[in-house]
Amino acid sequence: MKVLIISYFLNREEEIGSVRIRGLAKNMANLGWEPCVLTVKSTHSQNYPFKVIETEYEDLRENWKKRFNLNPKETVNEQLNSTKKDKKSFADYLIKIWSDVFAYPDLEKNWYKPAVEAGYQLLENERFDAMISSSSPVTCHLIANELKKKYDIPWIADLRDLWTQNHYYLYSRIRKIIDSKLELNVLANADALTTVSPILVEKLKEKHKKSNIFSIPNGFDPEKVNQGSSLSNKLSIIYTGRLYRGKRDPELLFKALKELNEEGKVNLDDFRLDFYGKIQNWLKDDINKYQMDKIVRLHGTAPRETVIKKQWESQILLLLTWDNPHEKGVLTGKIFEYLAAKRPILSYGIPEGSVKDLIKETNAGYHAKDLKDLKNILEKVYNDYKFNGQTAYHGLEGVINEYSHKEMTKKFIKVLETVAITNRLKY
Repeated sequence: MKVLIISYFLNREEEIGSVRIRGLAKNMANLGWEPCVLTVKSTHSQNYPFKVIETEYEDLRENWKKRFNLNPKETVNEQLNSTKKDKKSFADYLIKIWSDVFAYPDLEKNWYKPAVEAGYQLLENERFDAMISSSSPVTCHLIANELKKKYDIPWIADLRDLWTQNHYYLYSRIRKIIDSKLELNVLANADALTTVSPILVEKLKEKHKKSNIFSIPNGFDPEKVNQGSSLSNKLSIIYTGRLYRGKRDPELLFKALKELNEEGKVNLDDFRLDFYGKIQNWLKDDINKYQMDKIVRLHGTAPRETVIKKQWESQILLLLTWDNPHEKGVLTGKIFEYLAAKRPILSYGIPEGSVKDLIKETNAGYHAKDLKDLKNILEKVYNDYKFNGQTAYHGLEGVINEYSHKEMTKKFIKVLETVAITNRLKY
């Protein structure tokens, strides 16, 4: 059985969205499916144990940065001084208007044409039993939809993040109406939809009125599990990945540590806070505001292998969510990477939801519902660290192993087999 997978992020190792597809494709061969991934051309060679078709691609953001003589290595927000957390700047409004008009249906829209052409060429010469497209970006689904219409291949649309129901949706109301119609028209042709949690399944069912929508959580690579790395001497807390100003935000942690230090319950000299990811000016402002500059290290973007090693060496893994009701169903790839690190997770943001449930199920750490709760947890792990020289980890290995890429792939294959068999019965 052969499956075509359409993924923009396959070669972008720094993007957590790439982990799901790499893990899926890597494990399929052992379970009776031969994957071929259609993706964007990489700037460096990759050795995959599966077939990859790469296409050329003109990055929309890079093209516009050139037009306005902006630095291609820095974000537009930073260069236009759109960096304040609690205040919208004129640059923010300019960026929003530009996105509404030019980034339809998303910033990766220029990939549509070369990917469709590559898909046509591939499908004229090879037979595939099914197809998976994974978003974001949603352009992946548009490509799959075009191939589906011409070749009638059973198609699973995998939504790691929801489309117009995504609470991080940034466009205007008018744009959302247009996007919503596009979403309904495109995904109506999919034979099944998948997403990362039962809560998001219910949201998709409300919009699409389909029964064939399935929950398949992200997972971790069982070959990249911490086997017992040496821990840092400091009570190190690490965050890896993107921050969203005012949403996924470490300010509450800074506030909690500052208050605990002033109350004499912890000594800040024992702590170290490491951030790996794009450095934001508003983060620097908060570091100065709470006088955290002596313990915070901003490392910027680093290779994934380096980041994973640093996770293994850290005492605590910080997971941030947004205190928004729509965040309840979100289960990012990062939490599964953290499970593989076998170090205690410290989570806060949304008080209830899938993240809290997963941490409780796996016993892999702590979830704080508010500032008071966060301070109590920090005081507890600090006392543990001072008494034992490290923070204790109590994760349930058997439960955690149910979230490996292999188990995730088994769930995908069940859906693949269902849509493939249904398609055969039509003829």
